[in-house]
Formats: sequence, C-alpha cells, structure tokens
Amino acid sequence: MPPTQAESVIKNIIREIGQECAAHGETVSETLAAFMVKAVVLDPSNGFNMDRTLMKSDVQKLVKLCVSRLLDSKNPSLDTIKMQVYFDMNYTSRAALQSIFPQAELGTFLTLSKKDKERQLKELTMVVTGIRLFNRDCGKGGEGIDDLPAILQEAIPATTQHIDSQLQIAQDQAYRYTAILETVAENPLLSMELQPYMLKEALYNMRQYETFLQIILSDIITCAQEVEMMIKQLGAQLEQLKMTVKSKTAVPTSQVFPIFIALSNLWTSFQDETVLISVLSNLTTHLEPFLGAHELLFPEKVMQNLLDGLTVKTDVCRMKEHMEDRVRPVDFRKQEWLFPETTANFDKLLIQYRGFCAYTFATTDGLLLPGNPAIGILKYKEKYYTFNTRDAAYLFAESPENYIDLIKEKAKKNAELIQLLELHQQFETLIPYSQMKDVDKHHIKPITKCESSTQTDTHILPPTIVRSYEWNEWELRRKAIKLANLRRKVTHSVQTDLSHMRRENCSQVYPPKDASTQSMRESSTRVPRPQIYIAGLRGGQGKITYGVKVNLTRAVDET
Repeated sequence: MPPTQAESVIKNIIREIGQECAAHGETVSETLAAFMVKAVVLDPSNGFNMDRTLMKSDVQKLVKLCVSRLLDSKNPSLDTIKMQVYFDMNYTSRAALQSIFPQAELGTFLTLSKKDKERQLKELTMVVTGIRLFNRDCGKGGEGIDDLPAILQEAIPATTQHIDSQLQIAQDQAYRYTAILETVAENPLLSMELQPYMLKEALYNMRQYETFLQIILSDIITCAQEVEMMIKQLGAQLEQLKMTVKSKTAVPTSQVFPIFIALSNLWTSFQDETVLISVLSNLTTHLEPFLGAHELLFPEKVMQNLLDGLTVKTDVCRMKEHMEDRVRPVDFRKQEWLFPETTANFDKLLIQYRGFCAYTFATTDGLLLPGNPAIGILKYKEKYYTFNTRDAAYLFAESPENYIDLIKEKAKKNAELIQLLELHQQFETLIPYSQMKDVDKHHIKPITKCESSTQTDTHILPPTIVRSYEWNEWELRRKAIKLANLRRKVTHSVQTDLSHMRRENCSQVYPPKDASTQSMRESSTRVPRPQIYIAGLRGGQGKITYGVKVNLTRAVDET
C-alpha cells in the first residue's frame, strides 16, 4: 500500500474511533486514538499482521477493540495511557520557553524594510523598562509593576511542598502494590484470586505518575536555582546603576543604557520563570484525575485485607538489603561490569527500563522492583542494566537476549510500558515529545578509571627513502660511464697445483694472564719533638742560684 494511501486509511480509522467514542459520551483526542491504534496493533493477542494490508474486516475489528479499550473507565492501564498522552501534549521544558519576541524570529523580523526603526523601538522599550525598574527600586515610580522575585520566592516553595506530598503518596501506594505482587510471584495460587484486581496495571499507573512528578519536581528545583541567581544579578545591576547615577543631574547614555537593557532582560527572565512555575503547577493538578481507578478498585478496606501479614518495603530499604552482595567481575569473562569506584560518570549513565530490575520484570510477568546500581551495572551492547540482587544479575548475564525479548513481548501486551520503561528504540513509532530531550543520553559512554600507559613508535610508517636516488646530474653520468666500462671488462680466474690442496688450519695459544708487581713500599717516620726544661731560674733562699736542666724528650721508638 502506498504511504499516502496508508496514511489516509489511518486517519479514517482514527476519525471513526473518535466518532464511536463520542456516540457513547466519551471525548477522545486524535492523539489518544492514534496511540491506542498502535497499541492494539502491537498486541500479539489481537492477531494483526503488520506485513499485510488491512482488510475491511480487520479495520472493523481494530475500531471495535480500540473503542472497547477507550470506554473501559475502570482500567488503570487506560488511565496510564491517557496520563502519558496528556503529559506529552502539555509538558513544557525550560528549553522550550521563550520571551514574547523569540530570538529565532528576530533575524527574519529585522530583514523587513523598517528594520532600523523596529530595532530602535525594541531597544527603546527595553531602556524604558529598565528606567521604570530603577525608579521602582528607588521608590520614585514604577507603579503597577508586580514584585516578581517576591512572588516567585513564595510560589516555588509552595509548589515544591505540594509536589513532594503528592510524590510521597504515590510512592507509598506503589510500595503497597509491590509488596502484594511480590507475594503473588512467590505463591502462584494467589495469582488467580487477585487477577480481577488488575494490580500490575495499577502499579504501572502509580509508577508512571511518580515518574512524571519527579520530572516536574526536577524542573522546579532548577527554576528555584535560576531565580536565586537572577535575584543576585538584579541586586548587583541596581547597585551598579545607583553608583553610576548617584546625585548627578546628567549621565552619559553610553554608561546607563546598557545597564537599563540588562535590567529589562533580567525582568523578562523573571516573567519566563513565573510562566514556567504556573505551567508546571497546572500540569501537576491535571495529572491527579488519572488516578481515579485506584479508589474504585482498591478501597482502603480491600488494601488492608490484601496487606494482612505483609511487610511493605520502600525502594531504599530494598537496596540496603543487598548492598553488600556485589557482583564479582572475575566470575565473568565476556561480560563487562561497572562500579562507582571505577567509573567517573557512574551517576550519569542511562539505565535501561528506567532503573528497574530487568530479570525480575521478565521472570515474574511484569513485577517492577528497583535495581541497585551499587552491586554492579551490566554493560551489554552499549546499554546498561541494573538488578535488585546479585543472583538476578548472574542469571540475566547468562542469557541477556532471552530476557530482553520477554520484556519486549510483555510491553506489546501493555502499551503503557513502552513509555514507562523507555522502550523507545524497540518501538520507535511511539516516542513521545517529553522523552525526545533524553535522546542524547543514549550516547553517554562510561568513563572507566584505571592506570594505563602507552608508547608510540618513533616511525610508525615504513620508510619511503630511495637510497639509490641521485639528484646530481654529474653523479648520474659517472655511474653511467662506470656501467658502460663494466660491459667491456672480462673476469679471469687462475688455479695452481698447490692452491687446490690447501685446507683450513687452526692453532691454539694460551692467552696472557694479568699479573702485577710491587717495586717499592711507601713509609714514613716522625721525629720526637724536643722538650727540655730548666728548673731553679727564679732562685731560692740562698744568694747563689742553681739551675737544673731537665730533658723530657721521648725516645724515638716510643713515638
């Protein structure tokens, strides 16, 4: 079927689904109907063959199945899909926000015939805005300008607190569902009794809600950091302007106009942050109606009966239980494992299945348990997988492709898992806009840390020097004459009667040895120092002086 004809058929199917749902009192957007068509076709239990053209009976069957699923108001799976479609259509990231006059359109706008006037008008507007902001800060004007920094400082904590409370409620509910499903996985007899409750679909719905709240909360935290930085910049700009103006009656425009323009740009950024907070707050509020099936299917009394005798564990508690049971890389020859101490960008790696344990999900028919990166991350075909226990990691590493195929087949039956587990590469036609900004994360490579050394050869390539090359013409002529003379030469050889009888001889000699002699010996002598004293020179009691000579010089042999 040609692409244009196939597109026309799909549009007709979506239009017919919308009309059928409207006849039953349910308004369905084209985006939701298109997503449901793809989800129904992907489900292998519905029997649609992607390789052949849809017949009229196939189209009727497809419309009937889609309408049936869209009208099932008590199905958590439908609520999850509606939540994903709504979030995708209404989520606005920080990068998508622009001012009233987008920078991308400025070039086109300025190419008009009155571009110079338009530019001057824009600059004048920014200067006037900066002047009004300065007068407002000085208390001499600026009436009607809202205090955006104060409004944001009050709105951001309130919004954050509300999202934190909703996130805590969603996580507590998800922990309860997980505890029940974990018991069911260990006791298959309970599976038949709890099948009508659609516990797994309810868990997927709550985990998706939790994921969206975390995305919104991350944006608000970033917004709070930006606002704090802009408040400091605003104060610095106003202080600089005050120092420039002071009490002067006239100030050169070249000094103050750039500061006024900077103030205007800062105030525009405050307006953008205010719009972003409003959008995120409204988005949070509008996500709550997609949780209505929980109260209908699982009232508090029913939950208490299901949780009787069970221990509800948080994700943090589950990780702490197996924190010490780490993978031993020596047990694997072909598989590569990453750890926090050996990988520099460990926290930035994009974990498959949004960080849930791949082995548990594949072997328990869809149970979501958080993986623990601390025990080791498996790198397989440039993708990264985490597991809740070491045993699960070892079993998955034995045959990764088998478990990956099981997860893909499970996602075909529950289309909400495609976005929840980020299976966009397997199902490229269902990539939502809200996930497009994460495409670059797939290219993040682990930076492993290890001691290494390299050595480069002095000459990598083989030498290409021609030794016989001569650039001197006279040298070439000399060689040519030499070769010409050799052609006229004849070699003669002569052998005598005695020469042919000669043989090789060898002789043996004794090598001289090293010897040494001594002809004289060095010696030395020391002459004693004379020590002679005369006693009695000072005289005595008598008139006659007697002198006595005393020789204290030591003998030669005593020295």
